[in-house]
Amino acid sequence: MSAKKKGLYAGKIKKATQMLLYKRHQKPGVKGWELHKSIGADYPKVLEVLDDYLEPLDLQVKTVFEEEKTPEKPTLEELDRARFFVALRFGSVTKDKLMGWRIDDLAGLAITISYIISKKGQAPRQEVEKLLSEKMPNWKVGLNLDRYIRNGYLMQDERGLLYLDWRTRAEVNQKALVDLLLSAEKPKEDIEPQPKANETEVTKEENEQP
Repeated sequence: MSAKKKGLYAGKIKKATQMLLYKRHQKPGVKGWELHKSIGADYPKVLEVLDDYLEPLDLQVKTVFEEEKTPEKPTLEELDRARFFVALRFGSVTKDKLMGWRIDDLAGLAITISYIISKKGQAPRQEVEKLLSEKMPNWKVGLNLDRYIRNGYLMQDERGLLYLDWRTRAEVNQKALVDLLLSAEKPKEDIEPQPKANETEVTKEENEQP
């Protein structure tokens, strides 16, 4: 790569970094079409180079598509509709990442996400509230759901239906979560009742009688 081209990419990488880290909207990051307009049609390549720079810092450029299913080979048009932001690389669990979240809050989020997945991507809020009320105090149910929505894990429409939002698609391995919960709910094996000691003795004596 020529020095001129390196300089061009350096400028684009700097601009992309500023756009990704500077929060202009309620949600973090930036839309692909904004990067396209500001940096050019080669912005996916720019983001790849930026991702390499971020790896030693244990960070990555994360892509979240509008569709729940991530395209294997996304087109430029699909990338333009996607959202890009900087996040921790998977496997980099730190205390700061869970700061302010109690174990029961996280458990409630896992249950909610799994339930919505089982309902093919949408579920009435009342159903979710009823489910969560079996796991936590009633006064926390509404507060937690509002918190999940506020933090981008869920979204709610005017009909009261809950859906998975961008942050769940970005941070949660949905298949692994469902597999984990299913493995924790394996039915116990049927165990045949064993006869009591005195019953065994009586049966033995009866069999020995002529």
